Amino acid sequence: MILIIVGGYVAYVFGSYHRIPDNQKLAVVNRSAQKMKVNKSYKAMTFNIGYGSYPHNYTFFMDGGYYSRAFSKRSVEQGMKAFVGAVKSENPDLVSFQEVDTDGDRAQHVNEYHWLTQNLPAYSHVFAQNYDSAYLFYPVTRPIGKAKSGIVTLTKTQITKSTRYKLPIDTNFSKIVDLDRAISVTRIPVDNGKRLSLINVHLSAFTKNQKVMNAQLAKVFNRMKIEAKHGNYVMVGGDYNHDMLQNSPAVFNTTSKRLSWTHPFPVAKIPKEFKLVTNGLRQAKVPSVRNNNMRYKQGETYVSFADGFIVSKNVIPERIHVKNLHFAHSDHNPVVLSFKLANDK
Repeated sequence: MILIIVGGYVAYVFGSYHRIPDNQKLAVVNRSAQKMKVNKSYKAMTFNIGYGSYPHNYTFFMDGGYYSRAFSKRSVEQGMKAFVGAVKSENPDLVSFQEVDTDGDRAQHVNEYHWLTQNLPAYSHVFAQNYDSAYLFYPVTRPIGKAKSGIVTLTKTQITKSTRYKLPIDTNFSKIVDLDRAISVTRIPVDNGKRLSLINVHLSAFTKNQKVMNAQLAKVFNRMKIEAKHGNYVMVGGDYNHDMLQNSPAVFNTTSKRLSWTHPFPVAKIPKEFKLVTNGLRQAKVPSVRNNNMRYKQGETYVSFADGFIVSKNVIPERIHVKNLHFAHSDHNPVVLSFKLANDK
């Protein structure tokens, strides 16, 4: 009987597995008719909110911790309030969110996309799904369950178009947990007739397959080049699940042993017409991500820098910083970039 139950469950998990087709047009909700302007200062934020389920005292089983779901619905809602507050405090013009659940056992069924867009009414917005799991019965005694999740882009401008492009993932059993990685490319009009292509990215964290990571980066880099070739300004913001400073262990005085999501970002492979913005981040020594193997304790918990921005040369960085929320409700801190668009005619 047990074998029949296990066999039936395995058949259900693999039978329900699917990937969303590539090059999918996304539904856009416009709340503004504004265009961006050249030579004007703007602010962009990228923030992996960890589906609102990672307060500072949370540990996650896949990182060697304990829990698989948020403590409670109230805990998730407290996190969402804090995230909205962080956005309002920084007042960015563009926001790239990752790990935003629309419905999930792990996030106590809070619709986080609805929460963000309802409480940030000044922003146009678009959602790209990159996670839709069957009911995952692990850990066996406290299963993480079923979830739908994605990446969300907000702008204080008009959005003319947004497209979802799928990324390569593992093809073995681990695809059941990595599921449907993707990027979204959101096009924003600029007053000189060009567009800003805002790419929202969240690369795989737990894969040990370097070929998959290289293939994901290759597709992102290729999309960047395509957008630039069309004459657009290009900005890539998100969670890269790499060490974006390349030397985070030295910066944050941690162990030099690398985790699957802390390998140095291959800066040398970035297309020559782009640059990774890191000015001042090493000196500031504020991490963007923590490990979830233990509750957060400053100076003890392993931290790194996995989030940030890559921009085309016609995007002029002015300042980049981490808004230090001390991992109060997410295992990430938001990264904020001030920039201008060059008068590139």
